[in-house]
Amino acid sequence: MDGATTVGFVSILPPLIAIVLAFWTRDTILSLAIACVVGVLMAGEGLLGFPNLMKEALGNASFSWIFLLEIFIGILIAFFQRTGAIQSFTDIISNKNYSRKRIGMSTWFMGLFVFFSDYFSPVFVGSTMRKVTDKVKISREKLAYICDSTSAPVSVIVPITGWAVFISGLLIGMGPIQNEAAALDVFTKSIPFNFYAVFSVLLVGLVTSGIIKDFGPMKKAEKRAITEGKLIRDNSDPLISKELTNIAPYFEDKLLSITWNFFMPVLLIIVIAVGTYIGLGSAKTMEAFLAAAIFLGIVMRVQGIPVKDIMDTAMNGIKGIMPAVMILVFAYTINELSEQMGTANYLVQVTESWLNPGLLPAITFLLAALISFSTGTSWGTFGIMIPIAVPLAFSFAGGDVNTVVLATIAAVAGGGVFGDHCSPLSDTTILASTGAAVDHIDHCRTQIPYAVVVGVIGLCIYLALGLLV
Repeated sequence: MDGATTVGFVSILPPLIAIVLAFWTRDTILSLAIACVVGVLMAGEGLLGFPNLMKEALGNASFSWIFLLEIFIGILIAFFQRTGAIQSFTDIISNKNYSRKRIGMSTWFMGLFVFFSDYFSPVFVGSTMRKVTDKVKISREKLAYICDSTSAPVSVIVPITGWAVFISGLLIGMGPIQNEAAALDVFTKSIPFNFYAVFSVLLVGLVTSGIIKDFGPMKKAEKRAITEGKLIRDNSDPLISKELTNIAPYFEDKLLSITWNFFMPVLLIIVIAVGTYIGLGSAKTMEAFLAAAIFLGIVMRVQGIPVKDIMDTAMNGIKGIMPAVMILVFAYTINELSEQMGTANYLVQVTESWLNPGLLPAITFLLAALISFSTGTSWGTFGIMIPIAVPLAFSFAGGDVNTVVLATIAAVAGGGVFGDHCSPLSDTTILASTGAAVDHIDHCRTQIPYAVVVGVIGLCIYLALGLLV
């Protein structure tokens, strides 16, 4: 199979099966596995095609990178708990007697601050604030929503992130854009037109402040947490195992220095990630987490924790992160299958004949949203849609950078974030569920209504803009 071609309508069935089964059975791993096997059979590869597909999907630098990132995240969270760092941070916040609304707003602000990595943000904010939000009875679903909606949506509207560099790089050579500086300038000008990302971030602030009341499944989750004290649904399956959530501090009678055991590792992550982005043009997030884990492991030994206990804690961290890793394994596999079957190409083929200057931003946003939701990848969506939609926008604009061009670029970016933001196949959605320690499908179910509302608003604005061009 060749990703440049498509097998037609059949190509959308594997991701569709995965998503429907995931919401129906609430078992994401099983649903993804079934969808992969069915897709391989549909493609005529036979059962032996399944292990071959997994080798192709997982035997690459991209999966190795996120696999190692997850491992180091698990180890660091375990170290935080074994040293009592999370408990110390919780005690500091708790002593302030902040209200439920204040805690929610603080979580939102923390997500806005950690803008440089959509991988780091949801795990860091979720694992750091979880005990604090638990204490004021904010549901884990709400915490995951806050973490998720301040990761990818923020990263794509800040012009100094890896997202900006990636999208800008795709624009070079289109119309009058001939170099990196011109591409970044055009991307920056398109940010105000990225209505989905901007409104997604604003909606979190409005919801956490109470200006907009919770609705849909999130309203039920919040009511359950407040009235029954149940932070997660009965019989739910949090996307983080007990090995990682039940780690007690090593010293029961004292908590170790929060400066060395929490703030210094976090500062190290930020310095390495931001420093490498500025110096090398790419944030070395995985390397930052590795350095922080090694640093904290050394600090733990200096503070008197035995080497065997440190290693056992690290292993518990790895075990605890495995549920998320398994979902990533099958998500990458089904994404590879979708690419081979030409899922995105099929969606483009059935819609490109409708395009005209007025409808281009709206159709582009809708198509990018469908592709990203069905494949779980925003960057993959950017790579597919920008080479198709942006040259078409320039042709409508006579080669100039006008509103149609800027709105089309923003529509691709916003539509790509939509799926990355709420698809059960998305790695950042998985990381948000991991950080909040909540059932992955519960997180998706409660977040999708908010995403859809913002998506509809963005779509309507793009349609209105189309009437003006």
